[in-house]
Amino acid sequence: MRDAAQRLASVSDTPRLDAELLMAHALDVERQALLLDPTRFAVPEGFAALIERRLASEPIAYIVGYRDFWTIRLTVGPGMLIPRPDSETLIEAAIDHFEAVAPRRILDLGTGPGTLLLAALSQWPDAHGLGIDESEKAIAYAEDNAHDLDMELRASFRLGDWAKGLNGQFDLILCNPPYIGDTEKLMPDVADHEPSGALFAGPDGLDDYRRIIPDLPRLLAPDGVAILEIGATQHISVRKLAEAAGFKVACHQDLGGRDRALLLTRA
Repeated sequence: MRDAAQRLASVSDTPRLDAELLMAHALDVERQALLLDPTRFAVPEGFAALIERRLASEPIAYIVGYRDFWTIRLTVGPGMLIPRPDSETLIEAAIDHFEAVAPRRILDLGTGPGTLLLAALSQWPDAHGLGIDESEKAIAYAEDNAHDLDMELRASFRLGDWAKGLNGQFDLILCNPPYIGDTEKLMPDVADHEPSGALFAGPDGLDDYRRIIPDLPRLLAPDGVAILEIGATQHISVRKLAEAAGFKVACHQDLGGRDRALLLTRA
């Protein structure tokens, strides 16, 4: 693993973690078991091939077939936006907002493999939710993940164009839209593998916020909150869009101290 980590340093910001995850995957064990007693294992034959895939910038999550997020494990694969730890900020912000009163109805716009909706349902076991995505592949992944997590009776998924055609009101609306400007440069493991439609949103990265935010007032319950993920430099721009739609806006930072989630409530 030391040797693999040294090689992976050229393509990854987390080379040791990558090596551990790939070794555990090759051994078909959990990473924790590997770290507790590495001497009980021999290097498996398939490990070298996994390292070569990572050296070619293939994302770890696609290689191992899953990504842990919040308290759940999500199956992911090519064509899916990979869940990121920064997005857990939205769940943390929702917990802070609701405190002892749990949301009952949850909407996840752009759900991907069910990331935010299933994480929220794991936090509030009496809640039900709806996930919307424009990708049939994403909906299939989300439904499989809900089944694997025994949440299929509480989570439903639907093809859709953001909130277009939706009715009803929700206590919690979650959304991690594309917010990268079209000319921004990304690491090869992102740019060459993850779906561009889930990443880029026009010249300034705000195109989807301009479509999503005006629809939120009719969907948000009176005491509810909509929480949007933003890029670290987009706080003011997205705040102005939200305030123009009649919302009060608060900001929640991620663990790195970057502006990450905007909380929209009725003014």
